[in-house]
Amino acid sequence: MTALGILLLLTGAGLIVVETHVSSLGILAVPGALALLAGSVLAVSGLGGGLGVVIPVAFVLALCSLFSLGAVLRAGRAARRRRIRTGAEALVGQTGVVRSWGERGGRVLLEGALWRARRAWPEVDDQELCEGDVVVVEQLNGLTLAVRCADEWERSA
Repeated sequence: MTALGILLLLTGAGLIVVETHVSSLGILAVPGALALLAGSVLAVSGLGGGLGVVIPVAFVLALCSLFSLGAVLRAGRAARRRRIRTGAEALVGQTGVVRSWGERGGRVLLEGALWRARRAWPEVDDQELCEGDVVVVEQLNGLTLAVRCADEWERSA
């Protein structure tokens, strides 16, 4: 009984540690908390502890596990709601300035870097782009930005 209890304690602790490093949103932590609870009951009762010892130990372990699970889930939920601030995904929606433009595309200065650019909607947007025009990034394909002319409210923002 004691060996099975210790094995369940280690398994439960391992699942909770894995949950902190993998974003499974509680799928691993709930069985981990249950394994900790069952392991504590089996280990303490296997070592000769009576019901007066088993229940408080299991209760304390269950509360600690649930508190940790709640904290991890809250932090994970908050991280998913945050806006992306780095990488290619963060460029979408940013405004840049046209440095040069030809028939097929041109160069756009965006956050201090010069990017290749093409029109995002060539069949809809018939306004010719010139040097100094403000554009908005619609998407990123490799190292080429797909841009459109910025509306008036986007230029002042």
